Amino acid sequence: MTTTHSTSLSPPAGALRRLGVPAALGAALLLGSALGAAEDWPQWRGPSRTGVAENFTAPEPLPERLTERYRVSVGLGYATPVVVGGRVFQYARQDGDEVVLALDAETGEERWKAGWPAPFEMHPAARSHGPGPKSTPTYADGRLFAHGMDGALTALDAETGESLWRFPGTGTTPLYHTAMSPLVLGDRVILHVGGHDEGALTAFDAATGEPHWRAEGDGPAYGSPMLFELDGAPQVVVFTQDHLLGVDPETGETLWRRPFTTPSDTTSQTPLVHRGSVIQNGRGHGVTSFRAARTDGEWDTADEWSVAQVSLHMANPVAYGAVMFGLSHRNSGQYFALDLDSGSVRWTSAPRQAEHASLALAGDLWFSLEDDGELLVLDARADEFRPLRRYPVADTATWGAPALSGNRIFVKDENHLTLWVME
Repeated sequence: MTTTHSTSLSPPAGALRRLGVPAALGAALLLGSALGAAEDWPQWRGPSRTGVAENFTAPEPLPERLTERYRVSVGLGYATPVVVGGRVFQYARQDGDEVVLALDAETGEERWKAGWPAPFEMHPAARSHGPGPKSTPTYADGRLFAHGMDGALTALDAETGESLWRFPGTGTTPLYHTAMSPLVLGDRVILHVGGHDEGALTAFDAATGEPHWRAEGDGPAYGSPMLFELDGAPQVVVFTQDHLLGVDPETGETLWRRPFTTPSDTTSQTPLVHRGSVIQNGRGHGVTSFRAARTDGEWDTADEWSVAQVSLHMANPVAYGAVMFGLSHRNSGQYFALDLDSGSVRWTSAPRQAEHASLALAGDLWFSLEDDGELLVLDARADEFRPLRRYPVADTATWGAPALSGNRIFVKDENHLTLWVME
């Protein structure tokens, strides 16, 4: 591993503390975004891993165009930019190495770079998507945790880029390699490691990399784990190759599991919770709401409603109150709004909107970064698909999700990181 251009970074206060008792888990659930300051985007899908920007300020009226502050070459990959304080961290591939770059968030100037060789044999079916990395690093307590395409997990000092520890992987990865982003709970980094047919959801010690527990089972999927409270019990909810699981975050015990596969073996959703119900979606399955509950100490999962009209493939939805917005893979890419209480579809857009889109929510606005480099801004209160603005933000494909911070929008395209400002 190499590290260059060290400078100082003071991580914001408020990181999650040790996770030794259920009360600490309850605090983590209540805090949600305790990984950093209000304007930070410290991990996959933002502070609470839900795509919600908790302190994004959009001017009124919306500007006709965005202001480009800088555009810097960073390398290949789909990782979301991670914004913490005055730094933006970008995980990417440069030649045969995976690298983490620390840049000045305002100027794009490089502060340090850490890199390591990461050769792997790409599956032919995924070759058009490029060599990654696809996983977004997670920032917590002054550390960055990066999950490589070869299954390795690397912990870095966020101030200097120094390597703290490294789990080398198991030697096998999922069919299309890794995309799951780590979940950090106090002193634990939770990630499913392993290959297509077998593996273990594992809680690593954040300081040392030693495992706290392993939940053995089938192989990992591509969506990322979430912390939910279901029937009064905190639990990590995550897709695997063949199931959707609820796991005790202290012990690794599997509380419940539901069979779940997709036609293309690419379950890449991040689970969503609404009023204690889990919202399950994936290619070819529509959208289903179910409730995980205990009867005489035994967990069961009972469906509440299911709708087949809309279905998500690799795009993750956002929720505005009881309304979920998403891009369905049906009809060659069709936006929709879905009532999470009843399962009724409120509206759908015209078909053929986009192959892929990454969604985010800020106040009464929701954003959709489409794979062709166009950013749509929409009113979450509207009763139809009616973009308020369409902003061109990249000249090449944008499969990575944007990061929203203050009035800033960080966009990763094929090779570049661009800072756009809404003013």
